Amino acid sequence: MSVPTENRLHDYDYATVRVVPCVHRGDFVTVGVVLHARTAGFLAARLRRDADWLTARCPSLDMDLLDRYLAAYERVAEGGVGAGPVGLYPPSERFHWLTAPRSAALQTSPVHTGRSPDPAAVLERLFEQHAG
Repeated sequence: MSVPTENRLHDYDYATVRVVPCVHRGDFVTVGVVLHARTAGFLAARLRRDADWLTARCPSLDMDLLDRYLAAYERVAEGGVGAGPVGLYPPSERFHWLTAPRSAALQTSPVHTGRSPDPAAVLERLFEQHAG
């Protein structure tokens, strides 16, 4: 992950990350944001991992299992061999893998777009706005 040092605008895509305690009902709690800015070489996920906060909102979930899911999600966003085969994909492919629709306890919103000179700052702002 590189952080842009110039003031040029970078297009980015982002999605909110959701915990879906009961998949067939579709209820969810937003726990974070994943953001990708290709021209800035930026891909990162910011997730809320506070067990007390999550337990208060999703009491029926296995918190140990959820914590492992969230950790794996972060590893894939970071990339590298520690994330398994998907971690070796280029950032754009990892972003698409992370945001692909799925029927699971961890899902994302539809992908949204924007433009900024500082994708890392946008990630923090979106995290505070949606999951903070």
